[in-house]
Amino acid sequence: MSKVRVRFAPSPTGSLHIGGARTALFNWLFARHNQGTFVLRIDDTDTERSTELSYQEILSAMRWLGLDWDEGPQKDGAYGPYLQSQRLDLYRQAIDQLLADGKAYLCYCTAEELAERRKQAQAEGRPPMYDRRCRYLTRAEQERLQAEGRQPVVRLAIPDGVTTVHDLIRGDVTFDNSTIDDFILIKSNGMPTYNFATVIDDYTMAISHVIRAEEHLSNTPKQILVAQTLGYQLPAYAHVPMILAPDRSKLSKRHGATSVEEYRDAGYLPEAIINYLALLGWSPEGEEEIIPLEDIVADFSLARVAKTAAIYDTKKLTWINGHYLREADIDRITRLALPFLQAKGLLPDPLPEQDYSHLRAIIEAVRDRVKTLAEVADAASYFFTEITSYDEKGVRKHFTKPGVAELLEEARAALAALPDFNAQSTEEAYRKIAEQKGISTGQLFHPTRLAVSGRTMGPGLFEILELLGRETVLERLAKAIDWIKNNMATN
Repeated sequence: MSKVRVRFAPSPTGSLHIGGARTALFNWLFARHNQGTFVLRIDDTDTERSTELSYQEILSAMRWLGLDWDEGPQKDGAYGPYLQSQRLDLYRQAIDQLLADGKAYLCYCTAEELAERRKQAQAEGRPPMYDRRCRYLTRAEQERLQAEGRQPVVRLAIPDGVTTVHDLIRGDVTFDNSTIDDFILIKSNGMPTYNFATVIDDYTMAISHVIRAEEHLSNTPKQILVAQTLGYQLPAYAHVPMILAPDRSKLSKRHGATSVEEYRDAGYLPEAIINYLALLGWSPEGEEEIIPLEDIVADFSLARVAKTAAIYDTKKLTWINGHYLREADIDRITRLALPFLQAKGLLPDPLPEQDYSHLRAIIEAVRDRVKTLAEVADAASYFFTEITSYDEKGVRKHFTKPGVAELLEEARAALAALPDFNAQSTEEAYRKIAEQKGISTGQLFHPTRLAVSGRTMGPGLFEILELLGRETVLERLAKAIDWIKNNMATN
C-alpha cells in the first residue's frame, strides 16, 4: 500500500455530532493502523452557515476525544492551507481549466426560473433535472444575459455513459450518467460547491483514501466525474454504514444523537465514546466489547467494516462508560467529577486543597455504582448536604417496623461511645448489637443507611459512616429517630 493519507473534513455549521465523530475515528484508526497521515480539513465554503464558534467547537471536541491530527488547523503541513476559504485560488484555476476545455459552462438561469421548470417537470412526470439550456449558448446569447445583470453559476457538462464507484466496503456501485444533473461547481457568489471543492482538495492534498458515511455515496459519482475531467488520479473510496436508531429509523436527537460536547457535559469519558463508536459498524476479531484503544488501532481494517447499518444504543454507551469510570485513575475521576459537584452547589469553587483527599475518598466509594460523572455528583450529594427526605419505599420497608426508633437509639449510643470512629469499629459495634438482640444484621443496617443517607442503596454502610464522620452520623441518626417517632406513631 502506498503512503496512507486520509482526511476528516467537517463543515463548521454546527457542533461535532456522533455520526461525524465516528467518521473521524474510522479515518484516524485507519491512519494510525497503517502508519499514515490523518488530515483535518475544514470545509467552510458555506459562508452563510459557517461560524467561528462551530469551528472552535469542532477543534475542541476532536482534542477532547483524543483524535489528534497530523496536519490541519494549528498543525501546518506541506499541503495547507487547511481551511477551504483560504484555498479559493485553487478552485478558480481548476474552473478556468474546465471552462477552457469546454467541460464546464456558465449558466445564467435564475433561481425562480429553475424552480418553475422543476415544478413543470414534476407535473409532466419527468425527473426535475436541469434542462441544460445554457450548455449550448452562443457567445452572443451569453453576452445578452450578462448584460441583463445575471450572475452566472458554473455547471459541469456531464458526459454520456456510466460512472462506477469502486468502493472498498460495498464493491462496485454503478451510476447511469443520465441520472446525474449538470450540477453546479461554482455558485453565483463565486464560492465553490462541496462536490467541486472536495475533489480539488483531496487531489492537491494527496489523499489516498476517502473514508466517509454512506450518505455521501450518491455524491461520489459526481466527484469522480469532476476528477476525471480534470485528469486527476482517484483516491480509494470507502463508505461506512449509516447509524440508525434502535427502531431502525433515522437517528435524531431524541435517540441520543447529540453533539460530542453534550456527552462530555453529561459526564461521559472520551475513551468510552471512542470504544463505543469503534463498534458502530466495525467488528473486532473477538467478542470483547471493552477494547483498549491500542488494541483497536492494531486490529482495525476496512475489511471488517460492515455493509449494513449500525444500531445506536445509548444504554450500551452508558454501560461502557460505567466500566471506564470504575477503572480509571481515581485522581483523574476526582478532578473530572469536581465541576459536576460544584455545579450542583455541593462544593465551593475553588475547592480548598485540604478537602481534596476527603472528596477523593467519597468518589472512590460511590463510583462503583454509577455510570457517568453526573451520576457521581448525584450519588455523592448526601455527603455534602442535609438529609431533607427519605426514600419512600425505604421508609415503608425499614422505618415502619416496631421498635426501629429504639433500635437506632441504641445504635447511636454505641457509636457515640466508640473510642475510635471508623469503618471497622462501627461495624464491630453494630454486629455486637445484632448478636445481643438476636436479630439479623439487616434489621439494623438498613434503617441506619436510610437514616444517614436518605437512600436504600450506595456504598458499604460502614464506609459511609466513616466518610460522614461521627458528628454528622449522630446528628442524622437523632433526626431520623425523631422523624420516625413523629411520623410513624399513628401507623
